[in-house]
Amino acid sequence: MPQNSWRARLRGLYVVTDAHLGGGHLPIARAALGGGATILQLRDKTTPPRPLLQIALEMRRLTREANALLVINDRLDLALLCEADGVHLGPDDWPLEAARRVLGPHRLVGASTGTPEEARAAEKEGADYLGVGAVFATATKNDAGEAIGLGGLRAVLRATTLPAAAIGGLGAANIGATIEAGAAMACVVSAVAGAGDEAAMARAARELVEKMRAGN
Repeated sequence: MPQNSWRARLRGLYVVTDAHLGGGHLPIARAALGGGATILQLRDKTTPPRPLLQIALEMRRLTREANALLVINDRLDLALLCEADGVHLGPDDWPLEAARRVLGPHRLVGASTGTPEEARAAEKEGADYLGVGAVFATATKNDAGEAIGLGGLRAVLRATTLPAAAIGGLGAANIGATIEAGAAMACVVSAVAGAGDEAAMARAARELVEKMRAGN
């Protein structure tokens, strides 16, 4: 398991970048960090390996300068090559135990969950944090499943001791409620990436951070 110092850093606004929104990964990353995001996730299923590595390396530089965490979706090889802080894995990605063997004890492994049973299993298998949702209906991720609502979020949080990121349909109107429900992090894509140009995305991130603080 990563050192205990990870726990204190697994808090705040968690922004997933997108190749097709907001001008691409790097403008979203710069805007999100400028607006106060503490964690970035690089998620990309289509960009070829060579240019994707260059994007990941630049995101690693940006997150280090901002004292933020960088997580790579699924790609263990990319996480190692860019020296990311960890990976995030869905139910069809690498098993958590396999990821831990590859990444070692000092990188984060996050797991997507939507039920208390999945949360307990992920914790038992060695996850360091959970992505929980979809809390609200979302069009960003086609396989997100039905929304579990705030009640479902609370049920998952009661089932685990791990810090959790609420995800799915979050925006300025409801992000504070997920923090009130007990989530340590709130994960967004389009709430930042769909806001417009880089300045608009930074303003959107800043507003979300303020709403989260109000929910504490």
